[in-house]
Amino acid sequence: MAWEDRTTFEAIQHQFGLGEPEVIAIMRSALKPSSFRMWRKRVSGRRTKHGITSRSSRFRASGHR
Repeated sequence: MAWEDRTTFEAIQHQFGLGEPEVIAIMRSALKPSSFRMWRKRVSGRRTKHGITSRSSRFRASGHR
């Protein structure tokens, strides 16, 4: 879910109980260093990875803001 650009960190936290720092740590350990850097560059500051700034309702529960 973290690799997918449209899935917010908030949706991941809601579903799995992992905050953004934990997701980043998992991605760092699971990916090759170059893949991790590419992913971080892609999601850093990206509106769709943060639910507050995203207009997307994808993977959002009814009680999720």
